[in-house]
Amino acid sequence: MKQIKLLSLIFLLVSTLSCNSDKEKEVSYKVTSQKDTNGLTYETVKNDPTGLRLYTLENGLKVYLSQNSDEPKIQTFIAVRAGSNYDPKESTGLAHYLEHMVFKGTHKIGTADWEKEKVYLEKISDLYEQHRTEEDPEKKKAIYQEIDKVSLEASNHSIANEYDKMTASLGATGTNAYTWFEQTVYTNKIPANEFNKWITLESERFSTLVLRLFHTELEAVFEEFNRGQDNDFRKLYAAMLDGLFPNHPYGQQTTIGTGQHLKNPSMIDIHNYFDKYYVPNNMAVVLVGDFEFEPTIKKVNDAFGKFEKKELTHPTLPKETPITSPIINEVFGPTSENISIAFRSKGVNTEEEKFVTLCDMIMANGNAGIIDLNLNQKQAVQRASCSPTFLNDYGYHSFTGSPKSGQSLDEVKDLLLEQIEKLKNGEFEDWMIEAVVNDLKLSQTRQYENNSALANTYVDAFIYQQDWSERVQFLDDLKKITKEELVAFANEFYKDNYVLTYKRKGEDKNIVKVANPGITPVNLNRDKSSEYITEFNKIEAEPLQPQFVDYKEAIKETNMENNIKVSYVLNEKNDLFDLNIIFDMGSDTDKKLTLAAGYLEYLGTDKYTNEELKKEFYKLGISYYVNTARDRTYVGLNGLKENLPKGLELLEHLWDNAVADKEAYNKYVEKIYKGRLDGKTQKGNIFWNGLMNYGQYGEDSPLRDIMQIDELKAINPEELVALVKDMKNYKQRVFYYGKDVESAVSALDTHHKLYGDLKEYPIAKVYEETETGGNVFFTDYDMVQTELLFLAKGEPFNPDNMAASTLFNTYFGSGLSSIVFQEIRESKSLAYSAFAAYQGASKKDSPNYVMAYVGTQANKLEQAVDAMMSLMNDMPEAEKQFNAAKEATLKKLAAQRITKSNIFWSYERLQKLGIDNDNREEMYNTIKNMTMEDLKAFFDKNVKGESYNVMVIGNKKDLDVKSLQKLGKIKELDIDYLFNYVDKKEVKL
Repeated sequence: MKQIKLLSLIFLLVSTLSCNSDKEKEVSYKVTSQKDTNGLTYETVKNDPTGLRLYTLENGLKVYLSQNSDEPKIQTFIAVRAGSNYDPKESTGLAHYLEHMVFKGTHKIGTADWEKEKVYLEKISDLYEQHRTEEDPEKKKAIYQEIDKVSLEASNHSIANEYDKMTASLGATGTNAYTWFEQTVYTNKIPANEFNKWITLESERFSTLVLRLFHTELEAVFEEFNRGQDNDFRKLYAAMLDGLFPNHPYGQQTTIGTGQHLKNPSMIDIHNYFDKYYVPNNMAVVLVGDFEFEPTIKKVNDAFGKFEKKELTHPTLPKETPITSPIINEVFGPTSENISIAFRSKGVNTEEEKFVTLCDMIMANGNAGIIDLNLNQKQAVQRASCSPTFLNDYGYHSFTGSPKSGQSLDEVKDLLLEQIEKLKNGEFEDWMIEAVVNDLKLSQTRQYENNSALANTYVDAFIYQQDWSERVQFLDDLKKITKEELVAFANEFYKDNYVLTYKRKGEDKNIVKVANPGITPVNLNRDKSSEYITEFNKIEAEPLQPQFVDYKEAIKETNMENNIKVSYVLNEKNDLFDLNIIFDMGSDTDKKLTLAAGYLEYLGTDKYTNEELKKEFYKLGISYYVNTARDRTYVGLNGLKENLPKGLELLEHLWDNAVADKEAYNKYVEKIYKGRLDGKTQKGNIFWNGLMNYGQYGEDSPLRDIMQIDELKAINPEELVALVKDMKNYKQRVFYYGKDVESAVSALDTHHKLYGDLKEYPIAKVYEETETGGNVFFTDYDMVQTELLFLAKGEPFNPDNMAASTLFNTYFGSGLSSIVFQEIRESKSLAYSAFAAYQGASKKDSPNYVMAYVGTQANKLEQAVDAMMSLMNDMPEAEKQFNAAKEATLKKLAAQRITKSNIFWSYERLQKLGIDNDNREEMYNTIKNMTMEDLKAFFDKNVKGESYNVMVIGNKKDLDVKSLQKLGKIKELDIDYLFNYVDKKEVKL
C-alpha cells in the first residue's frame, strides 16, 4: 500500500547498507507544507521513501495518500482513534461489537422501508434495556424471546448484507475490519477505477449508525468469543497484560469483552459511543495505490469534508505504578506448555521505544541475535524469541520460550533471563547495532513494496499520533545509539520488574459455557433492494481492462557456463534480490531430504562454526534457506544484490564443506520428537493437517508416511550431510529475481561449481486419494466449539472447470455476501466462520475436492449440520446475487496483476496443472457469458449429491452423536494414530 520513490529508496539503501564510513552524512527529513490546486494543504517529508502526502481537512479528518501503480488497485483503510480502551466498564466488548454493526447499513443502506423498520428497532432497543436490568432469569428469558420475535418482524423490512454486496460489486477484496485497544479500522482493497463508487458508499456508511439484525450478529460475536476460549495463546496474552496493567484497560478490558457483558448489551451505549468517537477529527482515510493525488483528495474532501467536527476529549486512563518484583500468573489449556516474560515500557514516541526496539533486535533477529545463537541454534530450548509492542500509554517487551523434551518451564525461564543478562553485560559484538539497523531497513524496504503493509504503517502513525517525519528517520536515530548507551539502558530497564506467565497443560476451569438461545432465523430478503443500492448501481465507472501475462516473454532465460538454465525476472523497484536453485524432487522422492535440509541449519564447516556462519551471513545482510516440499527442493538466497557474490560464496562453502555434528543431530532428533508432541496438542494442526489428510488419503498418506523416532535415532548424521552435498549432482535449474543479471550469473559460474553429467531424479512415491463418503472421522479435543469439515473427492482436474468454480466460490461459498455465510451466520447465527468451496487440484490428473466448513457451539451442532447439508444439496438461486457475484469476479480478474517474482512462481503452478499460458484470459471470457443456469448446471454436476467424509473435532462429552450419525459411520481416531506417531489405534464411539 504505497508509492515508493525509487531515487530516495536507492539513496537510503546505498547510504545505510553500503557505507563503511564511521561518519555518515546527516540525512534531512524536513517537513514541507504546501497547497495543491484544490487549495487544500498537505505535508510531505524530504527523503521519505513512501512519498506520503498527508492532508488535514477543515473538519480535522486526516488523509494519508501514497501512490503505487504496480497494479490498478487501491488499499483503503478508514481508521477511528478509539477501541476497547474506551469501552464503558459495564459494556466491555462494545467497540468491537460496534465494528460488526457498521457493516449492517444505514437508514438508506440495508432497508426496504426505513420508516417501518425503525419502529421495530426502537422497540428492540427498549427491550434490550429491560433485558439488561432484569435479574429474574425467567423474566429475562421471556424478554429475550420477545426480542427474537420483534427481530424477526423487523427483518421483514431489512435487507441483509447490502454493504457487502456493494463492495463485492466493485471487485473489492479484503473487506473486513478489526478492533484493538486504541483503534477500529475498516479495510477494503478496490480496483482503482471504482474509487468514485467506493468513496460515495463509505461516506454514507459512516454518516449514520443503524443497529439492525442485532441479536443474530451478537450471537456471531459469541461464537467469536468461544473461538477465543479455545485459543490458549489468547489466554496467555490476556494473563500477561493483566499482570503488566493491573489498573489500565490494556490489562483489564479485553477487546472481545466479558461473556456477561455480551449477554447484556445496550444499543443506547453503542449509539453513544459511535456519536462520540466516529467524528472526522478522530478519523483518518488511508489510501495507497494507483491514483492521482489531487483528483483523489478532492473526492475525499467532497465526500467526508461535510462531516461535522465535534469537540472531543479522550478519557484519562489510569496510571500504573512501577513493578518492583516479579508478578507470576498461570493459565491452563490443552496445548503444549510455554512461558512468557514481559517488561512494561513507555509507549510510542518516546526514547524508550528506540532503545527497546534496538535491544529486541540484538536479542533475537532470526539469525545472529543473542537468543538466536545461544538458545535456538544450540537447541538449548525447543524455541525462543522476543518482540516489542508499543501503544499510546505504555508498551512492553515480551520474551517467550517453549521447553524441549524433559525440560521444565522454570529452566526455560532461567535461560531467557540468562540471555537478558548477556545483553546487560554487553556480550554482543560492536558491529551488531549497525547490522540490526540495516536489517530493519531491509525489512522496511520489503514492507514498503506491499501496499497493505505500508497502509498499515500509516494507520499506526495516525492512531499513535506520530509525526511522520520522526517515523521516517526512526531507524537513523537507532544507528546513533552507542553500545555503551544501549548497555546502560538495558541495566536500568531489565530488572526484577517483569511479569512471568506460565502456560501449563491442563483443564481450564474458567471456561464460560454459552447457552443456545434458540434464535429464529431472520429473513435475508435476497430478492429486495434498497433505493440506495439501486441508485448506487447506476454510477458508472470506466471499465478496467484485464491484463494477462505472456510468460514466454515475461520470464527471460539465459544459461550458466555449465548450461544450467537460469530463468529471471528483473526487479525494477529496488536493489534487493532473490535467488533460487530448484531441484524437482522432494520428500516424496526421499523422506530423508526434509530431515537433511533441517539438519543443515545447525551445522558448521571445516572453516566456520555454525555461530560464525550465522554472523557472517548477518553482516552481509543476506539470508539463506534450504526448503523441501513434497515435489521440490529449494536452495535459496536473498538480500542486497551487491552482496550476492559474497553471500553465494558463503552458502556454497557451507553446501560443500558442512561437517556432521553428532551432538547437534541428537538434539535435532529430540527437537523433532518434542515438535511432534507439541503438534499433537494444537487444534489447528490436528484438524487441518491430521484429520483432513486422513479424510483425503486414509492410512497411506504423506502425513502418516514418516520415520519413527527410533529410525531417526539410528541414522548416521554423516549420511544426511552426504545427501545434502549429493543434491548438487542432480538436474537443477535457477530462478533469479533482481537487477544486474549478468553479475548474478557470473557469481553462479564462479561459486556454484558442478562437475560431470547431472543425475536424473529418482522415482517419487505416489499417494492415492481414497474415495470419500459415508465416514465421520472424529477426534476428541478439550474445546468449547465443535468444528466440522465436509470433504468430497471430485473428478480429476479439468481446466475447463476453472471459470465456473471461481464464480461458484464467489457466489456460493466465500466472502461476506456468499450464500453460505448469509445462511449459516447472518440468518441462523450458527457460526462465526462458515464457508464452502470447489477446490481445484494442484497437479494435473489429481482430483478436485468439494469442501465445506463450519465451526459452532456444540449445542448448535445439529442445526449447523442440517443447514450446511441443505445448502450443499440445494443451492439457492438468487439472480441478483448471481449477477453481483459475476460482476465482482470479473472485476477482480480485471484488476489482478501478476508482477515481480510472482510471474515465475505463478507459471510454475500453472505448469504443474499442464497449463502453458495465462489461462485467466479464457476464464475471464467464459465467466462473462455465464448465466445462472450455467452455474446451476455446474453445481448439479459437481456438488449436489456428493458423498462426504466428515472430519470433526470437539469435546467428546459435549458431542451430539445422533446428529453426526446421520452423516455416516462414526470412527473416533486417536491423535497418535492420525499422525502415525505410535501403533495404530482406533476407538469406537
